[in-house]
Amino acid sequence: MLTVVIPWRSQPSRLAAMGAVVDWYAQNLGDVDIRTIDSEDQVFNLARCRNLGIDSIADAEEVIVINDADTIPQLEPLLEAIAAAATSGLVHLPYTRYHWLGTPGTAQFTAGTDLDQCDFELVNGACSGVYVTTPQSWWSHGGQDERFRGWGFEDAAWYVAHETLLDEAPRRHEGVVYALNHAAQAREGDQYDANAALMEQYRGAKSNRVAMRQLVGSDITAEKARRLPTS
Repeated sequence: MLTVVIPWRSQPSRLAAMGAVVDWYAQNLGDVDIRTIDSEDQVFNLARCRNLGIDSIADAEEVIVINDADTIPQLEPLLEAIAAAATSGLVHLPYTRYHWLGTPGTAQFTAGTDLDQCDFELVNGACSGVYVTTPQSWWSHGGQDERFRGWGFEDAAWYVAHETLLDEAPRRHEGVVYALNHAAQAREGDQYDANAALMEQYRGAKSNRVAMRQLVGSDITAEKARRLPTS
């Protein structure tokens, strides 16, 4: 049975999107183990929820999907990513194009329009939404940095760490993911500024394995540090 981890803290504007994601998995993959994950953090911590989801998997070699609560993949790229992630040692992204449907496209989808026919904005450089991985692959480059809180940058920092420590960017599969509309978080304030500053540290450590290893290991638990390779 496939396990799908969904970071989730209930908010009225997100309920419809969450329901659509769960329905998509039920309709396309049938019997899946969907686990919603939250943490005790006062401010929703997406990186921590993803890490906790990985921690809930007992088998280090089991392939799982980490799926944001607003994002729907295409079936064939997802299945390709699941098959490949079992042996690659990398995290896989089951898309090459990220369609943000926004209010118009989401309204079309809700009214019955197929996802691939809905209006969208193309988000260049997107590296979030849906991940396919094993726990072993996830922790081999530190997972995601839980110092990123609220909105912003945890996915971009993770991407740089993966590329630096595993000598390859997360592997993509030709296809599309569709992000549904919901109330957005503010991209401002002290926490956003702290996230941006931490992201600059990741950019500075890019291509430097020693510096990146120190950076990803600087604020993770002893259990996670134990899982990281020593070489």
